[in-house]
Amino acid sequence: MIKKRFVLSRALLGNNVIIEFTNKKGITYKYDHDQVYAVNQERIESMECWHKYGNYTNSNNLPTWARECTVE
Repeated sequence: MIKKRFVLSRALLGNNVIIEFTNKKGITYKYDHDQVYAVNQERIESMECWHKYGNYTNSNNLPTWARECTVE
């Protein structure tokens, strides 16, 4: 799945989705959505945006806490 930003979404959980996005500097990242969520579940579920909107996004970069879940 190709996106324009880093996205974690309740709607995508359990779908084994690999997401690819290119940030504003032209750097492309690929990550395993479910793995990022599993490794950082406590952090993500404590975010207000997760409770309010059911997702977390970042258009500028891949969060440092998600970098261990990148794929080639």
